[in-house]
Amino acid sequence: MPRAAVALLREAGWDVAHVGELGPSTAKDAEILEEALRRDACVVTMDADFHGLLAISGATYPSVIRLRIQGVQANEFANMLLRLAPQFEQAATSGALITIDERTVRIHRLPLTRKPKAE
Repeated sequence: MPRAAVALLREAGWDVAHVGELGPSTAKDAEILEEALRRDACVVTMDADFHGLLAISGATYPSVIRLRIQGVQANEFANMLLRLAPQFEQAATSGALITIDERTVRIHRLPLTRKPKAE
């Protein structure tokens, strides 16, 4: 997430950290997920890779919130999370993949399971 969005979310009372504050900003996605798990935290990102890693692994935690809006500025990023938090807050604390776009908030509980194909 944009560093400036972290400051705005902190001002609103959220306990947030930018990955660059926790270690190298070049940390691999798996390392970021491990750190979130260790901290009992949720990952907020614009990167689709996190959802894929959790889906493949069968993990039940941590939750990942992915914002799927290109070109969003820090202020808009933070305001969108603050405005939509009531829709995803409970799921974010219990293990979920959450996707936010211009129109919807989609929540998929972890672990993801495959539905059998119809024959």
